[in-house]
Amino acid sequence: MSKGSVVLAYSGGLDTSCILLWLKEQGYEVIAYLANIGQDEDFDAARKKAEKLGAEKVFIEDLRSEFVQEFIWPALQANAVYEDRYLLGTSIARPCIARRQVQIARREGAQYVSHGATGKGNDQIRFELTCYALYPQIIAPWRIPEFYSRFRGRTDLMEYAEVQLKLAL
Repeated sequence: MSKGSVVLAYSGGLDTSCILLWLKEQGYEVIAYLANIGQDEDFDAARKKAEKLGAEKVFIEDLRSEFVQEFIWPALQANAVYEDRYLLGTSIARPCIARRQVQIARREGAQYVSHGATGKGNDQIRFELTCYALYPQIIAPWRIPEFYSRFRGRTDLMEYAEVQLKLAL
């Protein structure tokens, strides 16, 4: 029985690919969402991988113009620099990505949004503050004991991926 659908902020990397599989294992229908904010990415390969892993749908959204106009430019105007030297490109990208994720979730009638940010860094906060403001039904696997007890690190993820990818392909 389905627990509902979830829009996963998906990169095609190890963490989000394993999370896609794990969410399906938990009974969710997964919609993968990739954001193009100007990174060097093989979006076609990531789409194919998400489809092979069982994503119900895959959305690849071009957010480059929106990211520059609504996030980068205002940050530059505000001189938003961390410790007087680091531009905030990654940190301001996450709210841009999460905002579109929420729009897709609403449009698709998904009950949840999810991300692959670990509990160790600030990305989880960046994703979730946006989501909490707009769509607070969040699944954060790296903070769910059942998930992080099973996957204690990259080695566990790689072993899981090896087995699951063989089954999926």
